[in-house]
Amino acid sequence: MLVAGAVIPSALLLCSGLRAQTAAPPPDKSPHEPFVVFLGTGVPGPTPDRQGPSLAVVAGGKAYLVDVGVGVVRQANAAYLKGIRAMQPRELSIAFVTHLHSDHTIGLPDLMLTPWVIGRTAALELYGPPGISAMADNVEKAYAEDIHIRTTGLEQGNTTGYKINAHELQPGVAYQDGAVKVTAFAVKHGSWPLALGYRFDAGGKSIVISGDTAPAESIVENCNGCDLLIHEVYLGLPQGGTGSSEKWARYMKAFHTSAAELADLATRARAKSLAATHLVGDPAALTEALKKGYAGPVTVAHDLDVVSP
Repeated sequence: MLVAGAVIPSALLLCSGLRAQTAAPPPDKSPHEPFVVFLGTGVPGPTPDRQGPSLAVVAGGKAYLVDVGVGVVRQANAAYLKGIRAMQPRELSIAFVTHLHSDHTIGLPDLMLTPWVIGRTAALELYGPPGISAMADNVEKAYAEDIHIRTTGLEQGNTTGYKINAHELQPGVAYQDGAVKVTAFAVKHGSWPLALGYRFDAGGKSIVISGDTAPAESIVENCNGCDLLIHEVYLGLPQGGTGSSEKWARYMKAFHTSAAELADLATRARAKSLAATHLVGDPAALTEALKKGYAGPVTVAHDLDVVSP
């Protein structure tokens, strides 16, 4: 399915699972229709073909990031170079973090500094659960010497574009502007005191993003017929970790959602379409497992996929 509001490049996988045509992309048609760019679909392990968890909801010609895994800015630039104008790295200025696990936040120094180095002048607006302010402050302290040299040395960098305005959230409306309304809600991610999912309402469409979670009724309630449900998923156990299979089985059950559980959840949530990310398991097997219990369209996302609700 071609995505309204984006220039669709030949190298991006579309949500239909087909490759785009290799002809030169047309100009943007309707920048107000939202779509999603999957920047990273991986897990904590260093999989070379999947970067750390991150995606962008693009609405009104602007990118709203959700999570900032490893490679976030380079993946954004890859999408920009393939024709998605909202992904211009120096225009990245707002991000929503689901929780503070390292794989979802390790790209924060990159998002803070790299767009600034190449010309961003606006501070980064960063939203997330309690603890996000301390993380932002400590990242700035860690790079104090870099910032000093770049602002006072020959680079003569601006003194605003590296700053982070951190906003600690509780469940409820988190953000609203002329293009989107973002609602945060609590999910069940093991022993985290508060992990968040997000619902984006934009251009008459609704997109719900689970973050990391075990099956949660809050997903059902906040989707409630949403146009696109984006949810983490696993099939089997992670490979290459330490510890017994029994330990990992207990961990996955408390912290994550199996394919069978997700199919049931998406059905009860009446999601019009489903995209799976943060994948543990073979993509083909995951697709098959999800389709056994969920009748709607299913995308098992790859990095740089573009999906329209």
